[in-house]
Amino acid sequence: MDMTNSYIRVSDGQEIYCSLYRTDNPKGHVHIIHGMAEHSGRYKEFIGSLNQQGFTVSAHDQRGHGKTAERNGVRGYFAESDGFSRVVEDVQEVIRHTQQEIGKLPFILMGHSMGSFVARRYLQLHGQNVDCAVLSGTGGHPGFSLSAGIAAAKSFSKLEGKTASNPVLGNLIFGSYNKDFLDEKSKFSWLSSKRQAVEQFEADPWCGFEMANQFYVDLFEGLDIIHRMEEVERIPKSLPVLFISGTMDPVGRKGSGVFEVAAQFNKAGIDKVKVYMAEDGRHEVIHEVKANTYQQTILDWMNDYG
Repeated sequence: MDMTNSYIRVSDGQEIYCSLYRTDNPKGHVHIIHGMAEHSGRYKEFIGSLNQQGFTVSAHDQRGHGKTAERNGVRGYFAESDGFSRVVEDVQEVIRHTQQEIGKLPFILMGHSMGSFVARRYLQLHGQNVDCAVLSGTGGHPGFSLSAGIAAAKSFSKLEGKTASNPVLGNLIFGSYNKDFLDEKSKFSWLSSKRQAVEQFEADPWCGFEMANQFYVDLFEGLDIIHRMEEVERIPKSLPVLFISGTMDPVGRKGSGVFEVAAQFNKAGIDKVKVYMAEDGRHEVIHEVKANTYQQTILDWMNDYG
């Protein structure tokens, strides 16, 4: 695996940590957007499989995460305001920089969890630049709780400070996620049924941390935007999109939220939409017990449409 790391200075001056995994004679370029309270380094094993299939892969640590946070300051924090738009712009600038380095190849965008929300906004704004998309561990509209979450996050942000963190906000999202796994000892059991994967997540100092108050304002406002029908209709109608999630994933409401989003894509006229539900899988299907099967499903989609 030919890997190089660099920091890319984006338009607001922040330096974004990016990794590039090259392969000889690549047939395509995959960019991966990681999820909340984790980092791009957790995808190395899967990236190795992508390299073996002939794809050059790039991935970055989103602001507030991993080596980007280490370089720039505050962990779990996007920006002073409009942070969701800012991280989407980061994706655009990182991809543009990478393509200048490696040349233009068929381009595949993959986002997981929070990264899938960012990817969905990217598809709405820049979908004409994407040949194929994979959305892993995504979720549907939270309903009434979304407006309540925005109000609570703005209140905490004003009272305690934007970069401060309050576990109450985290509980709004994660409080019920582990309810089906209470007989297991970890509060992160909802991530994977593979105990080793959960233990590795727990042992990683750049995983599972509390997010800043302003982060939740940005995330909730972003969730509101990406579910608006007029925004979904901006996605190119011919774009192939794979949704992949576990049947026990609380983020996707055990599938109902995933099918809800897929149906919205279909209603918007996007005609190459597929939903794959990993039986008994939890949130991180590429770190599941049957990870090889689920990774192959993703690889097959990329090979067919990328």
